[in-house]
Amino acid sequence: MTVIRTERGWAGHFCAARNCLFRRNTLLECGEQRVVVSTVGNWINGDERGKRAGKPEQIGLDRYYETMAFGANLQGQYWDADVTRQLYFDAPWSVDHIRDDADAEANANHEAVVAELTARMGNGEAVVPEPRAEDEP
Repeated sequence: MTVIRTERGWAGHFCAARNCLFRRNTLLECGEQRVVVSTVGNWINGDERGKRAGKPEQIGLDRYYETMAFGANLQGQYWDADVTRQLYFDAPWSVDHIRDDADAEANANHEAVVAELTARMGNGEAVVPEPRAEDEP
């Protein structure tokens, strides 16, 4: 099966992503399945006016970057991440340092997750969990 890949210009997850200097968002489509792979990192927290200030902070336990994947819902004209339908994968997904090579490592993680999910979807695997009953309108 053919998997269509679309790179998008906004973060796919993390409520403070506007202060992340690294953001990737890839939509994968195969038949009726739609998946958002999102990587964020190099987060510099904002002050009370939203201005970035200070040094990078961890975005989760022991990590400065993370890659996550979710089933997607149509929101307006865009398929965006449904964070109630997280996908699991075997590829590396976090970066625990902020050295000069951290962006490259986060990018490689993102590509590895995209490759894994593309292969699974292309082989006909249903990777997207069904919505939970309590999340249905």
